This record gives sequence, C-alpha cells and structure tokens, in this order.
Amino acid sequence: MNHTSKKTARRGAGIAALALAAAALLPAAASAQQAFPTKPVRIITPFPVGGGPDGVARLVADKLSRAWGQPVVVENRPGGNGFIAIDAFKRGAKDGHDIIVLDNVHLAAYPALFKKLPYDTSKDFDALLPLFKTYFFFTVATNSKYKTIGDLIADAKANPGKLDYGSWSVGNPVHLGSELFESATGTQMEHIVYKETTQLYTSVATGELAFALGSSATAGPLQRANKLRFLAAAAPQRVAAFPDVPTVGESGGPKGFEVIGWNAIAVPKGLSASVTEKIKRDIEKGLAEPDVLEKFKSFGYEPFPTTRPQFDEFVASETRRFTDVIRKANVSLD
Repeated sequence: MNHTSKKTARRGAGIAALALAAAALLPAAASAQQAFPTKPVRIITPFPVGGGPDGVARLVADKLSRAWGQPVVVENRPGGNGFIAIDAFKRGAKDGHDIIVLDNVHLAAYPALFKKLPYDTSKDFDALLPLFKTYFFFTVATNSKYKTIGDLIADAKANPGKLDYGSWSVGNPVHLGSELFESATGTQMEHIVYKETTQLYTSVATGELAFALGSSATAGPLQRANKLRFLAAAAPQRVAAFPDVPTVGESGGPKGFEVIGWNAIAVPKGLSASVTEKIKRDIEKGLAEPDVLEKFKSFGYEPFPTTRPQFDEFVASETRRFTDVIRKANVSLD
C-alpha cells in the first residue's frame, strides 16, 4: 500500500470511529428525552379552586398524568395579584417538573402597571402555549335602556364622567378592556371597583351600574337566568355559543373592537429544548381531545392553537396594547 492509500485508510477508520461514537450517543440522548418526567409534576396556578381556569388546569393535569405515567398535580396559590404562585414557581424545580399557569394580565399588563414587579417576564419564564381564550361581553340589566352599543356611547358622550362601569380590581382584563373602550370611543366614564364578581354582576342586573364587561363564565349564570342581557360581544366576529349577540362593531361601536382573556402555560427560562417541546406537544394533544373541547364549551372558552413564534408575537402585541392604554389612563398599582 502506498503512502496516499495509508492516509486514506486512516482517515476512513477515523470517520468510522466517529460515526460509531455518535451512534452510541443517540440512544442515550433519546433516553434522556423519554425519561422526562422522572417524578411528579406540579402545575402551579394563581387561580382559586373551582373556577374555569382551575378546571382547565385540572383537565391538562389529567391528560399529562395519563400520557407520562407520573402524577401531575395542580397546586392552587391564589392571592397577591398572582405573586404568591409566581414566587412558588420561581423557587421550584427548573427542569420542567414545575410549570405555571399565567394569564394575560401577568404576562402583558403587569409590566406596565407596576414599576417594581417581583418577577421579570423576560428572565423568569418562557410562555410556552396558550390554553384557551375567552371573549368578553358588554353586560347590561335586562330592562336597560341601552339596546345597542351605539346607545351606550351616545349616552356617555352626552354625560361625560357620569356613566359608570365596574370590575373586581384595578388592572384586571375587565377594567383595562373598559379603558380601551373609552379610548376607542372618545368617552369618559367612571370605574367602580367591587370586591367580588358576584356582587359586580348583581349590581349590573339591578341597574346600579350602567354596564360591565363579563365573560360567559362570570356573567353567564345571571344571563341564563334572564337577569342580565349581553348587549354585544367584544370580539372580531360573533361568538359561536352566542350567535344572536352582535359584535361591538355590528352594534354601533368601533369596528374590530375586542377584549379577550387567555391563560397560558409557562416553563422556567432556559429549560432544555427537548423537555420544552415534550411538554408543549403533550399538552396540545390533550387540549385537542373531544372531552376537553366539550368542557371548554361549558366554560365559554375557545381553543387557541398557535405556534411558538405566533404566540410570542401575540404576547408582544398584547403587551403593547395594554401598555398604551395604561399610560393613557394613567393607571398604576405601585
């Protein structure tokens, strides 16, 4: 064998050895990905037991438990603007065994509402995927004089600062959605804060409040009891569950006006791509199952399928929208 042939043979042997080494690593890498989870998984949520968001978290936990062969438990940590749950998440496992449910306020509004937050959305979480979305309705008393959104806007313009609406706190989606409505219609109204959602919508039903934004989960019981009327849906098109309720645009208000609520699963920042994708993929599979979709209908929720880049852009868009209205209204929680 000449010198060139010897070099070629050595090179070939080296390549073969590298190929064998790489092949030996593949099963180990696959095994590491398949190994997750290796212990029980916590879904931490800032929402109390019994509501729609809690119900969805428990549906997800059940689907993941079945898929993973490990217990997946929901840990409710309500109160403190969600900060109690977020603190528990930040102190938890960073390997995917602790994940958290957050909503649009935590991810898109609070950074503008608080000068100092006990978390950083860019450093503490990766918002992985939305669980659902729900549109809000303008609710009025059954015997309200307002028959259209146009009627409500006309009254607000004729009586600046006198029309009142309510929500259960400063900075929640209902409050900020109402501020968006004021900005979009050039009106000035008064915000009344209630301690409980039940009290809020009872006040709408009795006519003490002119209106309040409400979802089918929060205001639906009184609407079904014919105590409230859904004046219009703050949605780009009619909501499938309420086909007779016009959109804000159809009812004499701004075209395309929408107010939505949404919840998302977030994982620790920097979680490995393989574990991140496994969590996302398996949650998506669970959310697409017929029993989950049927349950969504009872909550008044809609599926919200999206890719990671699309969801990132959506969150950024929501953040810009909330930031703009918060600054215009000079709202702060510090």
